[in-house]
Amino acid sequence: MVNISKSFPGVKALENVSIDLQEGSVLGLLGENGAGKSTLMNVLGGIYKPDAGKIYIEDKEVSINSVQAAQHLGIAFIHQELALVPYLSVAENIFLGRERKNRAGMVSRNVMYRDAKEYLRIVGLDIEPSRKISRLSTGQQQMVEIAKAFSLNARIVVMDEPTSSLSEKEVAVLFKTVRELQKRKIGIIYISHKLSEIFELTDRVIVMRDGCFVGDRKTTETNSDDLIHMMVGRELKNYYVRTYNTPGDTALAVKDVTSARFKKGCSFTLRKGEILGFYGLIGAGRSELMELILGFDKRTGGEIDVFGKKVDKLNPQNCHRYGLALVPENRKTQGLILENSVAFNTSLAVVHKFIRHLHIYRGQEREIVSNGIRSMDIKTPSSEQRVANLSGGNQQKVVLAKWLATNPKILILDEPTRGIDVGAKAEIYKIINDLAAKGLAVIMVSSELNEILNICDRAAIMWENKIATILDKSEFSQDNILKYALGGNE
Repeated sequence: MVNISKSFPGVKALENVSIDLQEGSVLGLLGENGAGKSTLMNVLGGIYKPDAGKIYIEDKEVSINSVQAAQHLGIAFIHQELALVPYLSVAENIFLGRERKNRAGMVSRNVMYRDAKEYLRIVGLDIEPSRKISRLSTGQQQMVEIAKAFSLNARIVVMDEPTSSLSEKEVAVLFKTVRELQKRKIGIIYISHKLSEIFELTDRVIVMRDGCFVGDRKTTETNSDDLIHMMVGRELKNYYVRTYNTPGDTALAVKDVTSARFKKGCSFTLRKGEILGFYGLIGAGRSELMELILGFDKRTGGEIDVFGKKVDKLNPQNCHRYGLALVPENRKTQGLILENSVAFNTSLAVVHKFIRHLHIYRGQEREIVSNGIRSMDIKTPSSEQRVANLSGGNQQKVVLAKWLATNPKILILDEPTRGIDVGAKAEIYKIINDLAAKGLAVIMVSSELNEILNICDRAAIMWENKIATILDKSEFSQDNILKYALGGNE
């Protein structure tokens, strides 16, 4: 890709960006959210038409004016945001738009099931091709995306944060798959915010910042500090920000809570000013336990006390009355209305504060919005900017601002740094630390072990829908936490 430029109204997304990819190599693509990585890949994938620049495949200039054109040229995408149809089968998703036919020229499910089995075998996914996508875990759906890319017989595979929803075992399978692709002389562009993956998988790394090419490094000739400096344009010191304080009184007590999923009672306490981590592999039940506590799921037993008072009917509609707030795992589908503005999303949870008796008090609304933007340091041209146009890190800050506007006393953060870059992560860590220092009781659900080790006061380790143990900070170690997460105490 040579001198690619692309602008949107009011935004220069790409400016004279050039990258090259050799067959059989893995090229890492790094940059903060909003750096232009996705826009560049959308140009390659035929979603956007560049304003300037040229694309060459095997030294021949090509025109990629549609997704189909990209596929015909052997370009396959594995998206971070899964592009699957939930109510179609695995096989139907793999061959969507390219349905297999029998000798009579009719679309044949049996042929698709047969062919899909081979691609599922390659990615190590042992499921029936006839199974509906909606019945799969997020990690399994990600592996179906990878199987779909294989079915395209691609020469170039773009992987955008492919491990964001995968378990440890599935990550190992993915890495093995990447190496198999290399052996077949397939070129891979690998986008990830996890530097450990970049160093393990890639041959070269290209760094982008503010829509521009910053630098190109051989992976063996660089290090984390060098790449971070290139990404953020400054040294990122104190990456994990935490000032440990003595926790206060118990804010939340969960006692032997059960449901249809959690048959063995779950119990834990959370104190004021404390950050309690919840860690476990995919399917361990971390997010589901948080949803059960807040009444998204029906509780069959147990007790929940909030600031010493038993709460029988805690539910999503009334949890804010008790001082609870949840920042959900998926900001795009659960936390934001993307087509609406920053102002709309920031104030959405507290409309009762400025809409009374059918009258909208705009001054109060503006104050809530401006406080949220200022306190979270949300980078946006204005409060009327569509949230969809913000970077992932700033979108996450909008979700935080929305729920902090309710003045919670207990804040549950489910994967608060998923899919955001290292600079935005450091900002989120500082925000979480400051909230705990002010006395908020914080639960932090995370699949990133380093976050648990560096941010939390204590950690509840989950395994197969139960809390295997709760560790104090003095007991933290990678081996100790993984031992319980893998059921080693049973």
